[in-house]
Amino acid sequence: MLLVGQYDSPYVRRVAVSLHLLGIPFERGPLSVFGDFDAVRRRNPLGRVPALALDDGEVLVDSTAILDHLDELAGPERALLPRSGAERRRALQVVALATGCSDKAAAMVYERARRAPGKVDEAWLRRLRTQLEGGRAALERLRPSPWFLGGGFGQADVTAATMLAFVRLALPELAAPERLPGLNRHADGCEALPAFVATRPGPDEVPGGPTA
Repeated sequence: MLLVGQYDSPYVRRVAVSLHLLGIPFERGPLSVFGDFDAVRRRNPLGRVPALALDDGEVLVDSTAILDHLDELAGPERALLPRSGAERRRALQVVALATGCSDKAAAMVYERARRAPGKVDEAWLRRLRTQLEGGRAALERLRPSPWFLGGGFGQADVTAATMLAFVRLALPELAAPERLPGLNRHADGCEALPAFVATRPGPDEVPGGPTA
């Protein structure tokens, strides 16, 4: 398998972490949606990352669709999302909040990076920040201890931790650890795991606008 995208993207990274956790071997094409747009479009006509090229040549796009396939490959006993019931609903709620936060953080990065000096829409940035802060506060209230589903580590934890890592990297002014102590402890615990260590962004992978 070939995973296309850079690890500064929380969407690419949550797929990569999941591949490591499930023990599924893969290679990576660290393409940027900005510097390598045409090459990315050859894998995904939308020009977005991640894309996952399977061994038979099929290409999957969108991190949620890719992760669904990986869980199917792993089987129900090893899948990172629970199969059904209250645990699945809780996990999906965490994933929705975390990916929503990633969306808003990425939009803030875009607004700052793509506007000329003096042209940044500060009202729009405030709205995005309000949404990001609301989502992170909701995750804090869900009290991961140590993981969002109690003793079971899974996709909810992966997605929340990769989101917070992106905020720390791209918007460090919003990442004060004392403001969200539970969420930050959770992310620190995740970052110590081998799958997270193996997928940390390299020095040439800087925030420039991740795309789901």
